[in-house]
Amino acid sequence: MPVIDQKIGDRYAAYNGDCNEVMNKLQDNSIHLSVYSPPFAHSGGGLYQYSSDSRDLSNCTDYNQFFEHYNFIVEQISRITIPGRMTAVHCTDIPSGNTGNDHLIDFPGDIIRLHEKYNFNYIARHVIWKEPLWVRNRTMAKVLAHRTIVDDAAYAGVANADYIIIFRKKGKNEIPISHPIGFGYYSGAQPIPKNLKRYKGWTGDQKQNLLSHWIWRRYASSIWDDIDIGNVLPYNDHKDPEGEKHVHPLQLDVIDRCIELRSNPGEIILDPFGGIGSTPYSALKYNRKSIAVELKTSYYNQMILNIEKALQNGFNKDEQFDLEFDETSELESEIME
Repeated sequence: MPVIDQKIGDRYAAYNGDCNEVMNKLQDNSIHLSVYSPPFAHSGGGLYQYSSDSRDLSNCTDYNQFFEHYNFIVEQISRITIPGRMTAVHCTDIPSGNTGNDHLIDFPGDIIRLHEKYNFNYIARHVIWKEPLWVRNRTMAKVLAHRTIVDDAAYAGVANADYIIIFRKKGKNEIPISHPIGFGYYSGAQPIPKNLKRYKGWTGDQKQNLLSHWIWRRYASSIWDDIDIGNVLPYNDHKDPEGEKHVHPLQLDVIDRCIELRSNPGEIILDPFGGIGSTPYSALKYNRKSIAVELKTSYYNQMILNIEKALQNGFNKDEQFDLEFDETSELESEIME
């Protein structure tokens, strides 16, 4: 396999190389779930540039070339995904520029149409809420400056939400993704009402498991406004000779939810744009297996460190998923099917 480096263990395989070349060697119908964030395309090239490598999708010359290359990625993901199983894509609407007189490009819509071309059905979209001032301070977007609404609100924008778009490969799912005792862990920032504490570890009638119901209602929501934006893996934010310009890991809350909701323990989770290893970290934490590919060597090295950290922590439900309950609030009893 044409890779720069690789490290393979009992529960994971990590590759420093081009994801298309690596996926080309994977067996048909072998991946249970993929969770990833592709480079965000821009009408004039890469909105965020990750490296100077010509194989890096963020270095495409324009929006159309990005999708020409991304086409090969989705085709491979479709081939290796098990029928009836899913891929989860993190994306957002893309601004055409940052002049203050720009428009938005429907990047998620183009991603949906591309997946439908390759045997996927579009089944869900989760909106990840973003706080406007936080986005303004991070991106310096002129459309989010308070001065813009003072001068001329015709040019004012919004803090674009992120999206997790869920696709299911056509065909019957032969192994149900089951949760026989519901959800016992919560990845999010909203306090859990104190009277749900007695349902922790509940193994009885799941219609009575109000803790699982409370968690499920947040996971099943189309709007995820309880994501801890700061809950990301540590990374080395530095500029290197290869031209690293951007790193912003996806929040672990988002990845955790996709993995726990859409896969079974022991199954294989793929991230073709592995970055610093957020998806393999969550996969190993939730007792899954992981395959991750990262083209940039500095990211790959950080990925290995984060994978080793996940393995060192082991899989201990009581220690890793200790729930925090809000002693000041209670939830009225609700019974759901």
